[in-house]
Amino acid sequence: MMRVWKFGNDIDTDAIIPGRFLTIYDPAELARHAFEGTRDEFAKEAREGDVVVAGSNFGCGSSREHAPLALKGAGIRIVIAESFARIFYRNAVNSGLLPLVCEEAGRIADGSDVAVNLEEGYIVSGEMRLAIEPVPAFLQRIVDAGGLVEYAKALDRVETCTG
Repeated sequence: MMRVWKFGNDIDTDAIIPGRFLTIYDPAELARHAFEGTRDEFAKEAREGDVVVAGSNFGCGSSREHAPLALKGAGIRIVIAESFARIFYRNAVNSGLLPLVCEEAGRIADGSDVAVNLEEGYIVSGEMRLAIEPVPAFLQRIVDAGGLVEYAKALDRVETCTG
């Protein structure tokens, strides 16, 4: 089970990681400032395996890659939202953070526990079973590899060994 950190609609990348920290590239250091000024306890209390749940348009705003890196540094591996800003969705995958679309994410309570079943396409929260959109296999492989760079390195190793 994963503990939920609940956020609303239109959470922009400035709320996830304020612009003054964009000179930092270390995910662990970025995590110390995640949601600073928005939900200050997140950086201190988030732990490995927690999950962020949000409403619509999560990750809107600027296209900074720091936002998913800050979440990963805080131990978040999955973000569940009703919808994502396209650039955040892609930056999340490229960073190895799994974005899951759940139209009913708003029904999930802050601080509750959830379980995700990717194979069958649903989330369990209390008595609720909520559908999630399927994750395309190629995107799941990128996330499983740890992000796009690690995925490309793994492909290069395979081609080097077989080529």
